[in-house]
Amino acid sequence: MKDFWLCFVPLFVAVDALGVLPVFISLTEGLGEQKIRRIVLQSVITAAAVALTFLAIGTGILNLLGITVSDFMIAGGVLLFVISMSDLITAAKSRGVIDLECLGAVPIGVPLITGPAVLTTSILLLNEHGIIPTAPAILVNIFIAGVVFHYSGTIFRFLGKAGAKTISKLASLLLAAIGVMMVRKGVVMIVALTH
Repeated sequence: MKDFWLCFVPLFVAVDALGVLPVFISLTEGLGEQKIRRIVLQSVITAAAVALTFLAIGTGILNLLGITVSDFMIAGGVLLFVISMSDLITAAKSRGVIDLECLGAVPIGVPLITGPAVLTTSILLLNEHGIIPTAPAILVNIFIAGVVFHYSGTIFRFLGKAGAKTISKLASLLLAAIGVMMVRKGVVMIVALTH
């Protein structure tokens, strides 16, 4: 159970459902309740499928490329740090050009729910804790994101724009700290291997 929570917390921060919430609301603005429900379902299924597929084959791809766990920890930590710094500095997450038919899959499912931060974190957690706590932690976090999006109107009214932004910035700060920790662990692993 302890391993599950050790996986759940970094993934919860990486998914950042409340941080993505304002983007979700702006993307689904003016759409009917039934259409929004369909978009939420599509986004959760897509995000889970991509995250679990990457979890299953990600390590194999790393081995094929000759990338060690410590290499990936350092690269992943730097990436998480950069993503979190970008989220801390910029006012909003990117919207881009939107196609309503696949809005749930792209951009909401991937990359807003399952993006580089989630993929990087999941591979690092897989190497540290194994598949059993990591996969359920991913699925629970994606499900939480789906629930947050389903009740998006109510949550956003309760938190307000400032509240949602504050929570998102705090999550980004935590993600930056997790990124630094991963770099530190990766460097320690490399130093230990060379001695």
